[in-house]
Amino acid sequence: MWTGGIVAFLLVGTGTAAYLYWEHLNDNITAINDDGAGTGGFSKDRPINVLLIGTDKRTGKGNKGYGDSGSAGHADTTILLHVSKDRTNTTALSIPRDMITDIPDCPTTQADGTSKTIPGTNETRFNESLGQAGRTPSCTMRTVTEITGVKIDHFMVADFNAVKTLSTAVGGVPICLAKDINDPKSHLNLPKGPHTVKGDDALAFVRTRHAVGFGGDLDRIKLQQQFLTSLMRKMKSNDTLSDPGKMLDLAEAATKALTVDSKISDLNKLKDLGMELSGADLENISFVTAPVVDNTDGATVLLDDPKAKPLFSMLRADRSLTDVKKQKKKAEEDRLKGSKSDPADVRVNIYNGSDTVGAAQATLTWLQTDQGVLKSSQLGNAPKPQDKTTLEYDPDQADEARRLADIMGLPASALKPGKSEENAQGLPAMKLVLGDDFEGAGTPISAPSKAPEGIQKVQADKAVCAK
Repeated sequence: MWTGGIVAFLLVGTGTAAYLYWEHLNDNITAINDDGAGTGGFSKDRPINVLLIGTDKRTGKGNKGYGDSGSAGHADTTILLHVSKDRTNTTALSIPRDMITDIPDCPTTQADGTSKTIPGTNETRFNESLGQAGRTPSCTMRTVTEITGVKIDHFMVADFNAVKTLSTAVGGVPICLAKDINDPKSHLNLPKGPHTVKGDDALAFVRTRHAVGFGGDLDRIKLQQQFLTSLMRKMKSNDTLSDPGKMLDLAEAATKALTVDSKISDLNKLKDLGMELSGADLENISFVTAPVVDNTDGATVLLDDPKAKPLFSMLRADRSLTDVKKQKKKAEEDRLKGSKSDPADVRVNIYNGSDTVGAAQATLTWLQTDQGVLKSSQLGNAPKPQDKTTLEYDPDQADEARRLADIMGLPASALKPGKSEENAQGLPAMKLVLGDDFEGAGTPISAPSKAPEGIQKVQADKAVCAK
């Protein structure tokens, strides 16, 4: 949405008036310090992770009637948006607000510019990572990284007004109801069937939970995902993209309604980020909810580790939840096919490029003791840290590389044909550098190629009806 409005303005605006309006849009932007919780950037040679936060803060015209008008706001709706390195696919991971988790200590910039560390809280609702005890979006970023292991680049925060103004700017968002819904708490009262909602009706729709499903937040997440996927389809349609007036309304609404981290609080940076985020086709955009199980109190939920861990691993490894042709990378996969050396013939030097102390020694011990890779050596820390584990080898060591990849569960992308080095005996040896994806000796580094069964998942190109 940032991209659509800003690019439209660039196409139709010239001269002094355009410059003044550009400055006006820049002045609309509200920014908050990320307190070092984000990477502070993005680039074309790696995936992009943006945290989208919807707060239930009741500021703004007409919003006090929704209940807790005095609240500082919570992380009521939180989505981790992961855009693949090749920009062909996107995964949007919803974090349930009522999930019990640990909120870490959060260094936070105060109004006077000083920094204060807000103490963490163990076993509390996720939504308390924002607003409570003076926590800002940077604390929500740290909490999501603790939960998923995903390093986040930037955040954007939307309040109630953002939902109302952005839905109005695009001319309304199509939704579908499988039954009549009358929810006095969200103020949604619509009959069964298709509707186009904007303004207060759009806000009511994304806030509804008591009148659908089991009446909980997980059901509301489904409605929010339906709303956002429909909004994406609307934004991709010609009736939006070909209407300069609508696009300019969108730019005005977006710059007023959203709060961003200070590293992207400039229209040029937002435009660049928007262009990076907007490439995936709708069929390659997946909305998924962090897997959870009911807690004993009946009001909160707990992370379902057996399903969550492989899902989060797929995000960290940049694995798509859809079958994207470009991501199959057949040439890489072929590196794993072929004959494999005997473990006793594998020569490898091991370096630690991860943040796990002793990773190289632990891996050496495991390889020699449990796997029979006796010609392995560990040479301490790598020259510099790296995110992903890599295995460099000469072409004539391909059989050894395939054996080690099989033993360690290395993905095809970790294998780097090229040049090996020598071991202490002066013999050629492969170079294994453990990255931040290393979780322990004997734990496969390769992420699953398929999402766990039974997780809540919606494709952006598919319309669904609220039940």
